[in-house]
Amino acid sequence: MSFVTSLSGLKAAQTDLSVVSNNIANANSTGFKKSSAAFGDLFAAAPTQSTRSVAGQGVRLNGITQQFSQGAVESTDRTLDLAVAGDGFFVVKGQPPREAQSYTRNGSFGVNVNREVVDTIGSKVQLLPVDANGIPTSTDPGAMIDFVLPQSDPADPDAVLSNITIADDGVVTATFSNGNQARLGALALASFVAVEGLRPMGDSHWQATGDSGVAAINKAGIGPLGSIRSGSLETANIDLTEELVALIAAQRNFQANAQAIETANNMTQTIVNLQV
Repeated sequence: MSFVTSLSGLKAAQTDLSVVSNNIANANSTGFKKSSAAFGDLFAAAPTQSTRSVAGQGVRLNGITQQFSQGAVESTDRTLDLAVAGDGFFVVKGQPPREAQSYTRNGSFGVNVNREVVDTIGSKVQLLPVDANGIPTSTDPGAMIDFVLPQSDPADPDAVLSNITIADDGVVTATFSNGNQARLGALALASFVAVEGLRPMGDSHWQATGDSGVAAINKAGIGPLGSIRSGSLETANIDLTEELVALIAAQRNFQANAQAIETANNMTQTIVNLQV
């Protein structure tokens, strides 16, 4: 039994090592959220058996959970580099034909050939329609629109786009060469009842699941969604010193379980030799 118990410890230590290694590897990934492994002990006994005479049977993995604490916000001085100072997620929509909706903390956005504002994997950033005062006219997910940069002023085709600004509440304002301004919409942010239930997709993107609940959509500045920081990006919420200590602990745990297996093997070999 000691072989099986120590083997479960080896597997647990290896899983812990993999989780910590992944955290360290993504220390420079924009919007990355670190993970931690949770373990539980294994114990089995018959209902009428005294538990005082039964040893545990090892350890098992209860789950790997992501920690959505705020990462540091670093300035880039690029308008379409956006960071959320709060709990919200940017809402993005994949390219046709699937157009799958996902959520991200990676606000490193750019513009494609169709003048659509897209993220690092080509998904289109979503806006909520707003009135002249920047108030959303609807927060229904079906009302969201693609973030597209206009080429010219709708009221004056000869006036081209000069620049855009994004306020702390996520409202996007376009300024044209004739001095006119137009509100394009407000960046759609999503929040979840149980954020740990989101399914990671990679590239700092997540999908909603039954465990996370349905996304609540609104603009920045509402409740826990937080505010938008234009010209900034959120770094990974990784403390390298903490992760390196965890790495050493996982290595020691692995070595201890390996030593337990070696000791059990020596004891078994000694018993076999006594029987010969």
